Parts: sequence; structure tokens; C-alpha cells
Amino acid sequence: MAADRRIVIENCAIATVDADDTEYASGHVVVAGNRIEAVGAGRAPENLENVVRRVDASGHLVTPGLVNTHHHFYQWITRGLATDHNLFDWLVALYPIWARIDEPMVYAAAQGSLAMMARGGVTTAMDHHYVHPEGAGDLSGAVIRAARETGVRFTLARGSMDRSEKDGGLPPDFAVETLEGALAATEATVDEHHDASFDAMVQVAVAPCSPFSVSTELLRQGAELARRKGVRLHTHGSETVEEEKFCHELFGMGPTDYFESSGWLGEDVWMAHCVHMNDSDIAAFARTRTGVAHCPSSNARLAAGIARVPDMLAAGVPVGLGVDGTASNESGELHTELRNAVLINRLGAHREAALNARQALRLGTYGGAQVLGRSAEIGSLEPGKLADLVLWRLDTLAHASIADPVTALVLGAAAPVTLSLVNGEPVVENGRLLHVDEEAVARSTRDEARRLARIAGRD
Repeated sequence: MAADRRIVIENCAIATVDADDTEYASGHVVVAGNRIEAVGAGRAPENLENVVRRVDASGHLVTPGLVNTHHHFYQWITRGLATDHNLFDWLVALYPIWARIDEPMVYAAAQGSLAMMARGGVTTAMDHHYVHPEGAGDLSGAVIRAARETGVRFTLARGSMDRSEKDGGLPPDFAVETLEGALAATEATVDEHHDASFDAMVQVAVAPCSPFSVSTELLRQGAELARRKGVRLHTHGSETVEEEKFCHELFGMGPTDYFESSGWLGEDVWMAHCVHMNDSDIAAFARTRTGVAHCPSSNARLAAGIARVPDMLAAGVPVGLGVDGTASNESGELHTELRNAVLINRLGAHREAALNARQALRLGTYGGAQVLGRSAEIGSLEPGKLADLVLWRLDTLAHASIADPVTALVLGAAAPVTLSLVNGEPVVENGRLLHVDEEAVARSTRDEARRLARIAGRD
């Protein structure tokens, strides 16, 4: 869209999620090109030039687009398996299946994952892809191609594993890369795909999988690679009590101390889960500005525990939300995480004071932008920021009688998306994806799931 072409959205409630949590009961947003030009109360000025579209958004709420900070797209084609396992048993059950994936499977799974998220209001997605079987094809390229076709902003966390069963890790020996191979492939992915510009649609992070599937040397050299290339770092951390025990037995320290000793705390790092964090762990994350991707549904599905999100926020730790892989969160969309972040954290020590609806919305928007290193560009509705926003319909049976629009969005049923803009361009209208055929994606994901099941000997 040319910079002087405008889209006007008006007559809607607005939650800007700016530093002051500014809201308007009835206001307007003006988009010029790929930037937000104005946000304010009442109707937009009538004399704006080059308005190509004016949306009467009565009965709607506008928010920043949702930002997903942790996911594993390939798991879309292994949903519904090992549903009553804890993390380690679940991984042992699924690693042998995942080790059979190939490029067509990963592409179809990425399409399914992205379609579900985009249709549900996600404008910035990420994928932590760490399974790279030999001869599987260009898996990173397949995921990025699917993201471009869907139209969402995207971060690929190029993952890796080099600690297999023979080295005391969990993955089977045939499912891992060598140290040298993982580092070389990660650097090549950064060189080919990472865009450091303000309005980048694709960025790449360096992302060894977890303490129980990568060597200390891969962590250390991965951190050095990321900082040499000027990209972010991502991994799993402190997810379960079993991981805590593993780290103490193998390294003589807990996960946070181990990560710090390996160069893995810092404002350029974010970790998924962080469920089992003591006071000193939280203080270390706060001191170093290390970010957290909170995945409440997956944590509950795998019985991992309740992350101390209220304590992290009080300490100043950046926290966003993550869907996590759809083999541990079959819904595959981020609205569930807004709701469950509130509900599950209220089961913890802080009870009803743990989180409220507006804090959950902040986690799913600005908080996510923070942990991805993009809070100057996305995550709130402010002039000059990129035009990633969602228009939620709240005047139907599911929401019309809920007094507060933000509460309706967060605690009510999943709200229909009337319009989703990414970089100023429509991606969803009236609940339908504009660039992807949902029925075709459903068919291809079903077919690839069945093919993987045959190859893995499950049918």
C-alpha cells in the first residue's frame, strides 16, 4: 500500500495497550501505508485525503494484533497423541515420529498452524523448529514460505539438537544434528532469511532446543553466533521438575544458573515456559532483562505446573504469551492463552489478584513484542508504529451483554475477527483468511498427518 493511501476504522472501542493503557469507548484509528497515523476519540476527520477504505466498526473492539512468542508448527500433524503424558514421557513417545518429518509435511503443518493463528487474531507468529532429520529438505524455507503466503509477520527460531540418547539426552540418535552441522545450518538460515529492518516481515533467531537435548558447547557457540550476527536467542527453560533434576544431575546446578554459565541470559534472550523458577531465578531474569514466553495451556496439558507470572511481572521480567506446539495444545490459537493466563494464574498463590483481563491482553500484544525485540515497531496502537491490528466483533450473542469490551475479548468466547491488518494489509476479513484456502489447507494437513503416521508405523 502506498504511504499516502489511508484506511480509516471508526466508531469502535479501542484498547491501545500503550504505556498508559489508553482506551477509548468510541474512537478511530487511521492507517497510512503500513503505519498507524492516528488514534483518538470520536470519529476520524472527514477531510482526510486518499482514503481507500472507511470502516464503520460499531459493536467492535480494536486492539494491537496478537503476538505469539513460542510455537512448534510441525506438531500440527501429530495432534491428539500421548495426551496423558508428562513432558519427558511425551517427548520420548513423539520424538521417533517427529524424526520422520520431511519438507512437504513441515510446509503443510506450518500452513495449518499459521492459518489457525491468523484467523484468530495473531499478526506476528513465531516457530521454534528444532527437528532436522537428514535428507528432510529445506525445512526452514518451507516454514518461511508458508508465513509469507499467509501474510503474517514472522520470527523463525532456527532450533537444533545435538544431545541424543547415547549422550544422555532424550532424542533418539537419528533425530539430532552434529554440533558443527547445527551451527553451520543456523548461520546459513540467518544469512539467507533474517531482515533487521523496522518493518521486517521475517526475522530469524538462534534457538538450540533445551538443556536435555543440546550440548553445553552448542549453547555456548550458539550464543556467540547470535551475538555476532545481531539476532535474538531462544530456547526452552525451567519447564518441569524433571528438567530441574536433569540439570542438577548432569551440570551440578539448576537451569537458570546453567543458562547463565553458558551465556544464555540477556536482553536478547527469551525462554519458553519458565514454570519452575525460584526467587533468585526470577531476580536473575529481571536483572538481565531475559524474556519469558508463558504457555499456560501447554503447561497444564503436560502437567508441568503454574508459572509465577505475577511475580515475574512485578520484578520487571518481560513476559509474552505462547501457543506452544499443537501436540501439547491442540487448539493452536492464542485467544485460549489470553483466557488461560488469567484463569490458571488465579489458581496460584496470588489467587484473584494474580492477573486481570487487561494484563492478559498486554501479555498477548506488547509483552510479546518485547520478548521478540520488536516493541518499538509493534504491540501497541500508537502513531508511527506498524499497522498490525485486529478488529474484534463483540455485538453478537456470545459477547453483546458483557459490560466491558476487554473483558469480553479475554474471558468470553473466541471473538470473530472482522478485519485483521498486518503491515497495513488485510489478512483476515469476516473470519476468513484472504490469502490462504482454509479447506485446501485442512485437506493437505490431514493427508500429511496420515502419511507421517504410515511412515512412522502408527497405522
